[in-house]
Amino acid sequence: MNTDSLLQNISSLPSLPAVAVKIIQEIRKDKSSIGKLADIISVDPALTAKMLKVANSSFYGLSRQVDSVERAINVLGLEAIKNIALSFVIVKGFKRDSVDEFNQELFWKRAVTAAVGAELMASKLKRKREDIFVTALLMDIGVLVMYLDRPDDYLTVINEKIISETASAATEKAVFGFDHQEAGSEILKAWGIPENIYMPISCHHKTQDAASDWRDTSEILMLSDMASSVYYGNRSTEKLRDLGRLLHDRLGMTGSDVNAFIDSIAEKTLEILTCFDIDAVDVKPYSEIMSEAAEEIGPLNMTYEQLAMELRQEKKKTGRLAAELKNSNEKLKMLANKDGLTGIYNHRFFQEFLDREVERAERYSRNLSLIIMDIDHFRKVNEAYGYNQGDLVLRALAELFQQVVRKPDIVVRYGGEEFAVVIPEADIRKAIIIAERLRKMVERLEIKIEGQAVKVTISAGLSMYEPQKNMKDKAKLVEAAGKALHYSKVTGRNKISVVPLAGN
Repeated sequence: MNTDSLLQNISSLPSLPAVAVKIIQEIRKDKSSIGKLADIISVDPALTAKMLKVANSSFYGLSRQVDSVERAINVLGLEAIKNIALSFVIVKGFKRDSVDEFNQELFWKRAVTAAVGAELMASKLKRKREDIFVTALLMDIGVLVMYLDRPDDYLTVINEKIISETASAATEKAVFGFDHQEAGSEILKAWGIPENIYMPISCHHKTQDAASDWRDTSEILMLSDMASSVYYGNRSTEKLRDLGRLLHDRLGMTGSDVNAFIDSIAEKTLEILTCFDIDAVDVKPYSEIMSEAAEEIGPLNMTYEQLAMELRQEKKKTGRLAAELKNSNEKLKMLANKDGLTGIYNHRFFQEFLDREVERAERYSRNLSLIIMDIDHFRKVNEAYGYNQGDLVLRALAELFQQVVRKPDIVVRYGGEEFAVVIPEADIRKAIIIAERLRKMVERLEIKIEGQAVKVTISAGLSMYEPQKNMKDKAKLVEAAGKALHYSKVTGRNKISVVPLAGN
């Protein structure tokens, strides 16, 4: 898949935080100024405090305390400070509370652990690079962007990975047509992040495909990803064994050396996580985790063979239960989100979807339009033909609406004979075109009821949320569209009306 088609598949490309853009612009100048970079960072007091905290941490082990950003730049170097700053502003810009099974806190916890691991790994391998921390921190940014763009599809990837135990990249390819390596690399490139960061990310799971200039960094990313998986992934013991084998091949590390090294990653990570305002309470050195596990298993007095057999049996049982749970969840989700009569989304889903779209519109400064429609004189249809025949009209219109709207839009049965269409990334002009097309299509539609051709019309109300001009308020958007619908009905029906939000 080429760059253009990849970015087109990500319908809402996130924007890089403004401070990060300024830092990149300054660094890319031929004569970058230490004072200018310090000024950019110092404008944000919280960022400045975090910068100084990490600069004075044991991670860098400075002999003297630094008390200003300019002093930190002089001691650690321009590149190091740039990359520390980028790390903070990007995490701050994209860190969100979890709203479903995708644990965003865990995502960033794992990313920071990988970044710390990459820094220590590069030092061990004598391949020290100033940008290795931020490169490892962002190596899975594609996962986050794919999830934010298509949350339901990415949750499918997660569930499939759990059940089939296939690699994330393979499942992502099957669902999205590309994986998080490709998505992350192309998005970082689009942001203007330097090539020496985004190129190694493009193949950190397939280091053999990396160009010679980036192979060393890609291998460090791969090793640091394995190290973070020891703490946060499944099959920790197996991954530690694989990592130990690789470290033995590259550095001659023994088992005890590997364990001590993995412990050092956790110890450094604990300190750095607090700088990112990420809860570090459950991060423990691996040796401590294993010691606690041994204390729990010891009293069982089971042989290795018995434990292995029970593990295999439990694994099969867990896989079977996970598959059954997935199927049940999918059925429940469908029942919870779909209208039983028309098969389109229901009012409950509308509320949740509109919440997400309002948040997305604000985050990326994109317009969001809403149409609410009502079937004119629908009560007369029910009285003339009965409620069962009225249901045929509702189903026919639901099917028609779905055929007419754009792919990103969603049609819902808002309630009774009312429908709604949520139109992401569309100004009021586009929404009017869509609404008028729907109105005309309904006006021309003939629905066969008891051998008769029944015709109906609809009235529609429109409104638009424009982040640059409006306060973020979903209820106000719905209220404005509802008022517009009311105006259409009281002024003659079979028409569309617009009520703008305050500020438009």
